[in-house]
Amino acid sequence: MTDRQEKLAAFDRILTIMDELREQCPWDKKQTIESLRYLTIEETYELSDAIIEENLEEVKKELGDLLLHIIFYAKIASETSQFDITGVIHQLCDKLIRRHPHIYGDVKAENEAQVKANWEQIKLNEGAEKTVLGGVPQSLPALTKAIRIQEKARSAGFDWDKKEQVWEKVEEELGEFKAEFNSTNAFSKEDAENEFGDLLFSLINFARFIDINPEDALEKTNKKFVKRFNYLEFASKRDGKQLSQMTLAEMDQYWNEAKSL
Repeated sequence: MTDRQEKLAAFDRILTIMDELREQCPWDKKQTIESLRYLTIEETYELSDAIIEENLEEVKKELGDLLLHIIFYAKIASETSQFDITGVIHQLCDKLIRRHPHIYGDVKAENEAQVKANWEQIKLNEGAEKTVLGGVPQSLPALTKAIRIQEKARSAGFDWDKKEQVWEKVEEELGEFKAEFNSTNAFSKEDAENEFGDLLFSLINFARFIDINPEDALEKTNKKFVKRFNYLEFASKRDGKQLSQMTLAEMDQYWNEAKSL
């Protein structure tokens, strides 16, 4: 059996198992597209965690879980003749061919930026998005949404030319945020929040410009903080101390120990 035949056989196997579960398992029989939604979101975040942790065995596992959900949705829809997995795959194939005219047509794209720009323009021409930013899901977390907004704006040519220009914007926004607190007028939480949002947006923009994914960077820092705080909590308890009764200086000693581990 060739490698392609093994892949097709594996896909046929999961389709068969899905049919059997839908017919015989009480839990699987009850599920709807709506009931699976929050579980799919959870599985997506678990995949994200595995990627951040660079645990390829977990990535493999979570990809399987997501694949199951895709097949599950298609199976449910097929029962009311809305669509099936065949339609899902063919629609995807057609879209990939249509949006890669530099591969399947005569359009030229010499670099990644041109590919992205072509992709976004084709989406607009298809009517898939009525505006350049129309395809950014409203329910995305704010940080990820900012990244996608900036990427789409760039595809339309709305972007800085040099990273130095972007950093100047960061410094400008930082200055405006600081000025809000140094103002002789009464402190306005709303104004400070707006300035802080502008500062975050400009930092995200700078990160994108130097090819750093701010979502990944922040999540790595989150995990680093959790690891060090867990050590602080464990080590202080081991030494008979309670966090609530310790000074910040005492905590810093354990924190510095954690940094050296």
